[in-house]
Amino acid sequence: MVGVGKLLKQAQKMQQKMEEAQALLAEETIEVSGGGGAVSITVSGLGEFKDLKLDPEFLKEDAEFISEAILQAIVDASEQAKKKNDEAMSGLTGGMQMPGLF
Repeated sequence: MVGVGKLLKQAQKMQQKMEEAQALLAEETIEVSGGGGAVSITVSGLGEFKDLKLDPEFLKEDAEFISEAILQAIVDASEQAKKKNDEAMSGLTGGMQMPGLF
């Protein structure tokens, strides 16, 4: 049977690696465009939205079309950040899902 001290050390080591991975993800940026390139969104690897750019010509379009294009770009950016985060964390946890990480 593994001792409690050894388990605690392993948990601390895993926590340190997770913090390092999250720091790297925070520095990484993901750029997603939508609406034929009229919408550009930048997010961190942790899913924090960093920038939103809209082509001024795009703003002359129908309001519903603009809203749909922006929303789809947001969804795409969020999904890509989640995928990047899941990949980084699964390498540390052996594919085991850790609640509350994203």
